[in-house]
Amino acid sequence: MVNTQAIRRVVREVAALRNNPPEGIRVVTSEENMLDITGIIAGPTGTPYEGGYFRVEFQFGDEFPAVPPKCRFVTRIFHPNVSKSGEICVNTLKKDWRSSFGIEHILVTVKCLLIYPNGESALDEEAGKLILERYEDFARQAKLMTSIHATSKRPPPEFIDVIKPDSEKTVDVEPLIPLAPSAQVPVNAPQLDYVPPPSPAPSQAFSPVPQAAFSPVPDAYRTPTPRGSPDRLVSHPALPSRSSSDRVRSSSPMGLIEQKRLARIALAEKLERDKRWGGPKRRGLRRL
Repeated sequence: MVNTQAIRRVVREVAALRNNPPEGIRVVTSEENMLDITGIIAGPTGTPYEGGYFRVEFQFGDEFPAVPPKCRFVTRIFHPNVSKSGEICVNTLKKDWRSSFGIEHILVTVKCLLIYPNGESALDEEAGKLILERYEDFARQAKLMTSIHATSKRPPPEFIDVIKPDSEKTVDVEPLIPLAPSAQVPVNAPQLDYVPPPSPAPSQAFSPVPQAAFSPVPDAYRTPTPRGSPDRLVSHPALPSRSSSDRVRSSSPMGLIEQKRLARIALAEKLERDKRWGGPKRRGLRRL
């Protein structure tokens, strides 16, 4: 049975690994047994193990940390320093072990073993022979084993960062709301009364036309027209060009039409009177 001091040390190491894990390394534990620890190593980039996730199981003995824990690959792997049963051949877990080493140090060492396999001290003779003589064949076999046993459609949950979808993201709209003028004044600035800017003057395009603009047109601007025809306004050749205020005084098309209509009615009434009284009266003539 592992002593209490060793258990506390393992718990601290696991907590540190979860808070600040090394690149490509995670740890999982059992809720029932805090010493049931499994490390997960992501296959290093540029190696035949890239894309795979390999689980390493830890077993702590009674003499830990004076004696290293027993570690083995739970995930099948084609590697010269890993036996068919998952046993790992590395000096850190044997003669080079120190009591100051911990779980993180072991997992980092095993990850380095995936990057630099040693074919001279092989536990898997087939893999050791291929890596020394025909590396391309070794890499092909290692990739095949990785794709079969260590690759899944999705990475383990421990390697997935929790990211909120866009629909759940909230936007703090408070910085977007403009502050009132009094709220924008610094704390140490003197307090000044806020005076709003004057309202812009109304545009002349929307101002009503003065009543004087509709005053009658002087006689000097008129020219005589034949009897019975409506008066027409013409521009005097000697007058300067009319300004915008003068143009307002001109009759609109509707006024000309009304004048023509009244002129036609007056002419019709005159013709009717002449017809009724026997033609127009001849003034200034005497019967001889």
